[in-house]
Amino acid sequence: MTGLALKTLLFDWRRFAPAAVAVGFSGLLVLLQAGLILGVFSLASVYVTKSSADLWVGFPGVQSIDLGRPIGGATELFLRADPRVAQVEPFYWGSGEWRTSRHGMVNVYIVGLNPAPDAMVLSQVLPTDLRAALGEPDAVLVDRADLRKLETAVGGLAEINGHRVRIVGVTDGLRALGGVNVIASAATARRLDPAIGNGEGAAYFTARLNDPAQASSAVSDLRTVGRQRGFEPMASKTFADRSVRYWLGESGAGVAFVFGSAVAILVAVIVTSQTLAAAVAASLKDYAALRALGFTIGALRAIVLAQTAWIAAAGVILAGVLAAILAVVARWEATPLIMTAPMVAGAAGLVALVAFGSGLWALRRVARADPAALLL
Repeated sequence: MTGLALKTLLFDWRRFAPAAVAVGFSGLLVLLQAGLILGVFSLASVYVTKSSADLWVGFPGVQSIDLGRPIGGATELFLRADPRVAQVEPFYWGSGEWRTSRHGMVNVYIVGLNPAPDAMVLSQVLPTDLRAALGEPDAVLVDRADLRKLETAVGGLAEINGHRVRIVGVTDGLRALGGVNVIASAATARRLDPAIGNGEGAAYFTARLNDPAQASSAVSDLRTVGRQRGFEPMASKTFADRSVRYWLGESGAGVAFVFGSAVAILVAVIVTSQTLAAAVAASLKDYAALRALGFTIGALRAIVLAQTAWIAAAGVILAGVLAAILAVVARWEATPLIMTAPMVAGAAGLVALVAFGSGLWALRRVARADPAALLL
């Protein structure tokens, strides 16, 4: 039956092509929606995932890195007193307004870090030369994708909160949710945002352990002290996951994004099922001819399901090609899009389910394939 189904599809491909296209685009939609959701909300944890610190210490109960509050400088003393800690580094978080000529004020997040070559924060994305450049007074870095929005270029001057800054370089992959990331040294960050420079302390302290395997025990011991001293230690992965979960489930933006994706996928399923059912309905005379040749209803149903399998395979291939093209375009345009092997496998499985579900829905029409219809 599989061979006959394939020959039927190839002979009458114009009739079934819309069904394959509908299946392919439903798979593409599923994959892109998932990739965009994961990519966009992964920006909430980019400072954690792009740093080499084993521990992050912040205000008790902080849900996301952008919600940090200053913690006392005594926190650093407790970290340095722990024999498992090899290095401690503050992380300053502030906000401001970047003045532009055409777009007015642009909301920016000011990140103050240690510009030393062996610093932990953003160690995976800031090379030594960019860190050295941050040591200059009023020097800042912005992401390459935000240059147009900020109306600036490398070497240009700008104004943040009324203070003049100079763009000494650009980063890649450090875009922000709801604003623009501006990277500066701790000293420059204090000058740009008065809330950072009022002496209340850093928003976070990061720590590198002598043995990363001791992260769980270090967090457990420091948490006991933190309950009394007003800080909460977290393993890096724990903090990154917490930030993403907050934006996905509690910020409102994540809920709206997921709900919109679910509606779009539902529409794709409906369109696919109706397209495939219409293709089967248009082939009723062909199925009637097969019944006249002695094929049973069960055999016709097997042919329809085999056709559905071929259509699903064609749709998966089409979705894969289009997804690869769009992934390249997204990377070129600095759009956060993440596609992993489990996501691709899940999308392919969902496409197969949509196709077979549509095929089962279309089986209702096969019973109408009466040889008497050939006489009409």
